[in-house]
Amino acid sequence: MLKLTSDSLKLDLPSVEARIKRFITDYVEKSGASGVVLGVSGGLDSCTVAALASLSLGGRKVLGLVLPEEETYNAIDIQHAKLVAQKFGFDLEVIDISSTLKACFQSLPIYDTADKLSKGNVKARIRMVYLYYYANKLNRLVCGSSDKSETMMGYFTKWGDASADISPIMDLYKTQVRQLALHIGIPAEIVAKPPSPRLWPDQLAEEELGVKYETLDLILFGLEHSMTSEEIAEQLKLPVKIVNDVKRRWLATEHKRRLPLVAELE
Repeated sequence: MLKLTSDSLKLDLPSVEARIKRFITDYVEKSGASGVVLGVSGGLDSCTVAALASLSLGGRKVLGLVLPEEETYNAIDIQHAKLVAQKFGFDLEVIDISSTLKACFQSLPIYDTADKLSKGNVKARIRMVYLYYYANKLNRLVCGSSDKSETMMGYFTKWGDASADISPIMDLYKTQVRQLALHIGIPAEIVAKPPSPRLWPDQLAEEELGVKYETLDLILFGLEHSMTSEEIAEQLKLPVKIVNDVKRRWLATEHKRRLPLVAELE
């Protein structure tokens, strides 16, 4: 039987780094694009992808967009984005999207200020609009920064933060992204920062997911390797309910990971 320990998720970091850089370079070259555009929130995932893209393509071919808005403005996040841009030599632009969001909300006849989820999803989709406008205008690809843990859990906005032309770290669990980030030189304070989508004030990913990433990643790893909930729970010394809750969410959010269903007429 598969043994679930922290070693289960250890990476051959030089090999993973080389493969991801080759993936980015090859895809950009084959597409005929001039480079990539990506959202840089100042968090672990986006900083890691921005750094990898810069190491792959050279900083002049990488444009990071920091897209703050007044409700979730965080000066430390912007400082971290600038720190990584300076260290890895890629271009960075800070654009306040507050006025765009206000105009969008005001134009929605059924806009409800109390519905923070729908409001937050609009924020994620507006960020995507900015990224794709820049990509279209500059003949670049949108480079995504979704990781495997959040993708499997459906912890993203459909047609929002997961929208991208390439997703270099989507096959890495969050704890593996942390390994890779430290390996390539992402500052430790960014790696250790609690993840947040910044869709509303005080939002924290682990609180919403209901489990720490160190545990979540091992549960997902076990599920991917066809272990039963009972086997996973026994090895990780967890209540079976926690494992089953993760499994249910993984299966229930499958629609978010697929293209729209098509009615086949013939």
